[in-house]
Amino acid sequence: MTAVAVIDRAAFARNVRRLVERAAPAEVMLAIKADAYGHGMLDLAPVALAAGARSLAVLEIPAALALREAGIDCRLFAWLHGTGSDFAAAIAAGIDLGVSAPWQLDAIASAASTARPARVHLKIDTGLRRNGALPEQWPALVRQARELAETGRIVIDGIWSHLADASVEADDAAIAVFEAAIATAEALGVSPPLRHLAASSAGWREPRARFDLVRFGIAAYGVSPFDDRSGLDLGLEAVMTLRTTVMDAAAPSGRSWIAAGYADGVPAAAQGAEVSIDGHRCAVEAVEVDRTLVVSPPSVEPGAVVTVFGEPAAGVPSAEDWARWSRTIGDEILTGVPARVPRSAVG
Repeated sequence: MTAVAVIDRAAFARNVRRLVERAAPAEVMLAIKADAYGHGMLDLAPVALAAGARSLAVLEIPAALALREAGIDCRLFAWLHGTGSDFAAAIAAGIDLGVSAPWQLDAIASAASTARPARVHLKIDTGLRRNGALPEQWPALVRQARELAETGRIVIDGIWSHLADASVEADDAAIAVFEAAIATAEALGVSPPLRHLAASSAGWREPRARFDLVRFGIAAYGVSPFDDRSGLDLGLEAVMTLRTTVMDAAAPSGRSWIAAGYADGVPAAAQGAEVSIDGHRCAVEAVEVDRTLVVSPPSVEPGAVVTVFGEPAAGVPSAEDWARWSRTIGDEILTGVPARVPRSAVG
């Protein structure tokens, strides 16, 4: 067999339930952006909702529309917009829209009507500088939104932001900016029902950041948002396991080629990386486009199952191990498994 990504729905559901319990009484909005971090958005969306998530977040409108077309009827939130974004389709599908700038408010209001108003969440930049109104721009954005709400074309449903998660001190400063933005909006007559700031990191460790809902992302897939604790340390389970087999190909003595390479999501620049064959941790020596050379255990046979990453509780390398070897984050390892690798859902 060539590489296959095994997706454990039951493990995902257990992770989501753990996060729901952790965040309570705040709601959980489960982030399934980037095709659920490469796990399969349409497959895992109903699992997340059944496990207790109240809403779902994606980056762009087309992903939200695909969820609606698949029958997902919960609150959907999309926040990354360009000038060509189809706001009319999003409004017709009842998708909540993040708003970072005045032009977005104008475009969304133009696509809406009093019969079908748009639901918007206004974003304040609390220091990440990803998008959102800067504090000095915030009052003007709130006034503009209030005026448009008075026309009946939009409904202001939320105030939100992202945290940089650089440190506890940085998060504390960002929370203060967020709370000040909420107070400013209230003074201007805008008090929406939802306030959301935290994602996986602050959602786990900082109750003050949870407000009305937490947008958990990577933690739901079993990867820790922290440098000093693994997903396993947090009681989370790996959801994706990348497997392949030993190839029937010539290799130097004591070495074997496995049927997965960097075109299958095996990072080529990892230093000190290992895979697991028949319970043995095997050092990686070279990664090519569609095969990888490893130091193999004694008497290994072609066709033996190889676990590249996943199932750290079973002693095999994790996505977090590969992230450390590659000097990156677990998110990149998971989303780096391309669409050409088939997904096989279990559980």
